[in-house]
Amino acid sequence: MPERPDRASLGVLLAGVRDDALARRDALQQAAADLRRDRGAETADDEHDPEGVTLSMEWERIEGLRIAAERDLCEIDEAVARWDAGEYGRCEGCGRGIPSERLRARPTARRCVPCAERIGA
Repeated sequence: MPERPDRASLGVLLAGVRDDALARRDALQQAAADLRRDRGAETADDEHDPEGVTLSMEWERIEGLRIAAERDLCEIDEAVARWDAGEYGRCEGCGRGIPSERLRARPTARRCVPCAERIGA
């Protein structure tokens, strides 16, 4: 487990990462809502614009990003649950502490580097 000072800073980092993921998801949901509105507009005939991206292509792009943001948020929420349970920073593979440096780089890490390499994660 990380030392107490590192643990506190990791908690702040985890909360910040969660706030960023929520903001990204919310912005993508708003973009999808705006696009739905545009798709319903009678003047939104971009399907015949050879220079522009079609609404369908933009919809697919936004939806893919939204799904990725939801997945990220789920991983972050799982990390927060491990934090609340006192298990954050403990490798699921070997049970040893995950180095603070790894957790700073990847706050949702569930395994230390050797264990992650073993399973190809």
